[in-house]
Amino acid sequence: MTGRIPIFGSAIALFLLAVPPAIAHHPFGGKTPANFIEGILSGMGHPIIGPDHFAFIVAIGLLAALKGKQGIFLPVAFVLATVAGTIVHLFGLDLPAPELVISASVLTFGVFLAIEESPNWAWLAGSAAIAGLFHGYAYGEAIVGAEMTPLVAYLVGFALIQLAIALAAFKIANLALKKVAEQPALALRFAGFTISGIGAAFLSSVILD
Repeated sequence: MTGRIPIFGSAIALFLLAVPPAIAHHPFGGKTPANFIEGILSGMGHPIIGPDHFAFIVAIGLLAALKGKQGIFLPVAFVLATVAGTIVHLFGLDLPAPELVISASVLTFGVFLAIEESPNWAWLAGSAAIAGLFHGYAYGEAIVGAEMTPLVAYLVGFALIQLAIALAAFKIANLALKKVAEQPALALRFAGFTISGIGAAFLSSVILD
């Protein structure tokens, strides 16, 4: 059974690295969505083509699986906060150093996943909500100046895709926890090391820019 641990860990790592990095986090290359279809596609695309956002959402889903029934509050808190963060951006309010905080959040949640004893679910949910404000603030850049219809579609699009990614990660994590008899959480810790590495790379890039 222990041989399955690196297999599950590698599968999760490949899941994380399967998304190609994007130069910009805008599905339409910086063009503001002009209708419902463009709005929802842009919203769904932003968390996927942004590897930092994607890695964080996966981390949320994996951590949720380790926290039992209360774990569902992690992705829910994060997603609701991303919507709030986008609204903050649209109202012209500034959040300090969003790229720095986003990169640091990926690194931090990767560490939470990698360590043997992560914080309790309530603390993680609160931290996920704070991080969500900054991730959502970054999402807001792509929709500034849009009309109400594409704006609402954008919010719905990125909320749904983030929940879908988190639930997919949650399902993979539960599969790993059920199939591995000895030290089942070790597979998720391998994924945590991968996420930490992604966060560290982004954080270094932001600091050195």
